[in-house]
Amino acid sequence: MNVWAIKKALPLKVLLLELVHRYGENKLALNNQESHYQAIELSTLTDPSLSAYIYTFGQHAERYGIDLRYPITAHNIVGENENLTLDQVIDIIEIHLFS
Repeated sequence: MNVWAIKKALPLKVLLLELVHRYGENKLALNNQESHYQAIELSTLTDPSLSAYIYTFGQHAERYGIDLRYPITAHNIVGENENLTLDQVIDIIEIHLFS
């Protein structure tokens, strides 16, 4: 994944770079259907039904929001994790996608 070629906001590129650094280039899939400049959706390569929607719109500077998506949509967690630091978002992604 060439993070710099992706047309997304800089804080999202920073997040992607950190995730690639920690987990390697072949662990996460970026959902290309998400067209909002300030949002990305990530899943693992092995289970695209489990994903994390990360966004910077509506957040303070250098902060993120993250929605957690599950195979059963009734279990999704939406709008509960906002104005988080980079480290907090990475911790949530690690638990949600890699545990």
